[in-house]
Parts: sequence; C-alpha cells; structure tokens
Amino acid sequence: MAESTAHEDARPARKEQRVTRQRLAVSAALDRLEDFVSTQDLHRRLHDEGASVSLATTYRILQSMADEGVVDVLRNDDGEAVYRRCEATGHHHHLVCRNCGKAVDVEAPAVETWASRVAREHGYTDVAHTVEIFGLCPECTALAGTGQGT
Repeated sequence: MAESTAHEDARPARKEQRVTRQRLAVSAALDRLEDFVSTQDLHRRLHDEGASVSLATTYRILQSMADEGVVDVLRNDDGEAVYRRCEATGHHHHLVCRNCGKAVDVEAPAVETWASRVAREHGYTDVAHTVEIFGLCPECTALAGTGQGT
C-alpha cells in the first residue's frame, strides 16, 4: 500500500456532481466507517443495508469522490484501491496497520519541507507527493504478543 490521492492544490477543477440517491447512500456508508474500505466491501455493506446501488455505480461514485478530494484513496498490498472519508481537510498522510487496516491521519511538516527541498534542488515545480507509513497498531501488536494475531 503506497499510493494515495494527490495534494489538493494539484487537483484540477471538476464539475459539481449531481446528488443522487446512490451517491447519498455511498456517502452515508462512508460516514459510518472509520477505516479504509474496498469498493466491493462497501458495495456489500450497502447491499446488506438494503441500498440499491450497483457495483459499477459504487466504483464510479467512489472514483468521483476521490477526484473531488472528498475521500482519500490508497492501494492495499494486492493493489486494490481502498477509500476512506478522512477527518483531516488539508494535505496529510496516513499511518496504516498492516494487519487490521486501521488508519490514522498524520500531518508531517518535516516531510513537506523535505519534499519541497528535493523538488527545488532538481528544478521540479507543481509537485505533489504521498506518504503512507505501515506498521502494526497497538491492538494488533498486543494480539501478536499473546499469539492471537497474525
């Protein structure tokens, strides 16, 4: 897992999306989740809750929301896109548990300074970056210590 949405300032302006019943259902489902979720898992949750949203529509809505910066997206170990509505409204990074997928939004001023310096040193402009840090959350670390985790 290493890829997430580009820096907000680097996003091109997008037309406003129509608010549909399906988009509201996807948005509400994301609001109830704390961690990243795959499109298929989100679709299954929607179906279990009785929402009538096709898998293709779920993919389109999530991609649209990612393009708008409403949700963050990163890739899991299998290369599958996973999505989450983040509490942080500005540019940020994630600390992600390799075992359970729990994610924490983190600001990293030192990373921002380093990325700007490296870009400047090489003559790059209009630079965007992503940083995802992976490890085991405290709960999974505790389970691993008792032999109950992975």
